[in-house]
Amino acid sequence: MIELSIANGIAEIVLNAPEKLNSLNEDALAELDKASDDAAAAASRGEVRALLLRGEGRAFCAGRDIAAVTPETDDAQAYLGGLVEPLLKKMAAFPAPTFAAAHGACLGVGLGLLLATDVVYVAENAKFGSPFAKLGATLDSGGHWYFAERLGMHRTLDLIYTADLISGAEAVAQGMFSRAMPADVLLDETRAIVSRVAVGATQAFVASKELVAHIRDQRLGLWDSMVEENAEQARLCKTDDYAEGFRAFQEKRAPVFKG
Repeated sequence: MIELSIANGIAEIVLNAPEKLNSLNEDALAELDKASDDAAAAASRGEVRALLLRGEGRAFCAGRDIAAVTPETDDAQAYLGGLVEPLLKKMAAFPAPTFAAAHGACLGVGLGLLLATDVVYVAENAKFGSPFAKLGATLDSGGHWYFAERLGMHRTLDLIYTADLISGAEAVAQGMFSRAMPADVLLDETRAIVSRVAVGATQAFVASKELVAHIRDQRLGLWDSMVEENAEQARLCKTDDYAEGFRAFQEKRAPVFKG
């Protein structure tokens, strides 16, 4: 169900179970975890400088595969705490820029996977929200934190209480994701951007990724953030890509970064 390919410095992880809208059971999560580990290992060797996560078929991921779940004996903690949470942490800490292209239904753990990537591009008609009110369950995979952070308390609880879904265009307009585009160009446009980033200054990108996460998690103010920026710049100025970038600017040519 989970496919990993690596080419031209890009790792592409594909959820490929379109017959069930790429919903994820325990086995699929284990496959996805291994694919993430393999891609991260390749990134640590310098073979991967960007990652793209996407789904095949009519949806990105409809969430947990509950077709065979017996609710009376279900261990939600084992599924969420034991499988989903570690995977999302790995995705958030991936040692290179990460992107997702999302279309169709993007719910539950599928939504969590999107929110754990650095940049998410969505189809204008994709669907997001919290359908759990219909199941007697609650939003999971970090959804409460991200919704409250990006949408505010009132909009968050509105979506949770009503189980109403919003479109990709609405999600971007409300600050959930980066860009919305027509579904028929989503993958090509996303791949083009990922290809551009994959030949960029990877160490500088990862530094910015870590800075943004630290500013968010530690609620750093302007001057504390600037101190951290200065420290990262001091580290980066000793790298080959830093020297190449400055030389290319001075020589009026395009830089050739090695990552």
